[in-house]
Amino acid sequence: MKKIIFVFLFFFSVTAGYAQSHIVKAATDTTVMDGDIINGDVIVSVDEQEENNDEEILDVSITQNLDSLLSIWYLQRALQDSSEIFVEIEDNRQQADLPDSVYIERLKRMPTIIDLPYNDVVRRYIMVYTQKDPEKSEMILGLAHYYLPIIEEILDMYELPLELRAMAIIESALNPRAVSRAKAKGMWQFIYPTALRYNLKINSFVDERFDPIAATHAAAKYLKDLYNIFGDWSLAIAAYNCGDGNVRKAIRRSGGKSDYWDIYPYLPRETRGYVPLFVGAGYLLEYYKEHNLRPKQVSRPAQVDTFIINKMLHFEQVSEVIGIPVDELRDFNPQYLHDIIPGASAPYVLRIPFEYTGLFAEKEKEIYAYKDSVYFNSNIIKQIAQRGSAATVGGRTIHRVRKGETLSSIALKYGVKISDLQYWNDIGKSTRINTGQKLVVNARAKKAAAAVASSAKPAQAIPAGKALVHTVKKGETLWSISQLYDDITFYDIMQLNGLTKNSKIYPDDKIMIKKQ
Repeated sequence: MKKIIFVFLFFFSVTAGYAQSHIVKAATDTTVMDGDIINGDVIVSVDEQEENNDEEILDVSITQNLDSLLSIWYLQRALQDSSEIFVEIEDNRQQADLPDSVYIERLKRMPTIIDLPYNDVVRRYIMVYTQKDPEKSEMILGLAHYYLPIIEEILDMYELPLELRAMAIIESALNPRAVSRAKAKGMWQFIYPTALRYNLKINSFVDERFDPIAATHAAAKYLKDLYNIFGDWSLAIAAYNCGDGNVRKAIRRSGGKSDYWDIYPYLPRETRGYVPLFVGAGYLLEYYKEHNLRPKQVSRPAQVDTFIINKMLHFEQVSEVIGIPVDELRDFNPQYLHDIIPGASAPYVLRIPFEYTGLFAEKEKEIYAYKDSVYFNSNIIKQIAQRGSAATVGGRTIHRVRKGETLSSIALKYGVKISDLQYWNDIGKSTRINTGQKLVVNARAKKAAAAVASSAKPAQAIPAGKALVHTVKKGETLWSISQLYDDITFYDIMQLNGLTKNSKIYPDDKIMIKKQ
């Protein structure tokens, strides 16, 4: 695939522990759109699914008088403030710039192992990328210089097709701060349960869904699992958007067909456009020059260095002592929700432009000590805690409803049933809740929520030399069971038990995890 000339070196850690800085080279480019993720085996109500399916392709309104050299932070903020709309491609009557034969030939020439079909729907999405809003596409292409090399290196680490990089474009327009109306967050638009399942840290201070590196690692793992389930990249890509359960349902409704275009009419409405969006984004990355699109030139630091932080650290301490603007710290470290790195509880990373590296290393002790009694006194921490959405009162959890939350999403968060929330709060069968409303969550929800969190990552060691058998619980699938055990995959369980990906399992079934 054609590459843009390397234009800078970008110093970033992409290892799982982020313990060392890593130099990556910039290449390639990209574009636009935001789809909402309803990912994993998360069960949502039909009403909420339809609401989420309405989610989103970003439409950016940009001033015409942009400077010729823009900061990457300017572009991120422009995208952050953009409105979300769903483009009704079927109603698009815009004329294509080129005949079908040109698009078909160009798609054939693209070096990809993922099938890139061509039809009327795909053509209309190519037009969205190349004709509908050239200014927006050029801004995203500018951001692509910065982010795509990082994404590609992580995809390569997991031995995944590099063309999957386009998914970050259709998810968030390469904006690590993106938040959908359904509260999917970050460049890869993870919802809360799926983020926990793939080991992204979320607490009062940190949300790693906003960390482009950590989130890309999680997205790569999730995509690899989805491909292992379906054995087809188009189905895996669709499942990333609407969940593997919805793709399985579409396969059943189609009579067992397994081609994306055969199950297309049975997929949720928004997901039907997701794979065509992927094709359109890949086309744009390869052929934007042929459409006279020019990536916005962005200013960026030559290198970014990574430090491991083991103490409490406030961005303003760093800014005051070595002079780096707080806004830059926020842009390089969007995962920290209150400008605080809680390094006393666990090691966390701090990324800063390389020109500040020497000063930080030289004055590190001074930075930690600077006004530490002001930034980390009990009143400040208490204020931060009160900004959250939940508090414990008399052994019960009181949840304050945030904008965009539904009873379904709150029930998922705490591991309880919607009917329980309705009963505890005396609201009958109503699902209507208001922003700012306080909901009582039974004390047992704390235990349930802990179980949800613990199931998000491998939690059980397999005894050496012994057989291990799992008793199926209600709601479990072969895939969710595989996530509970170290070094066990979905396919390991199928092979051990003589099952296929379509095999049904029931509560109290015994599943072999490891032979004796």
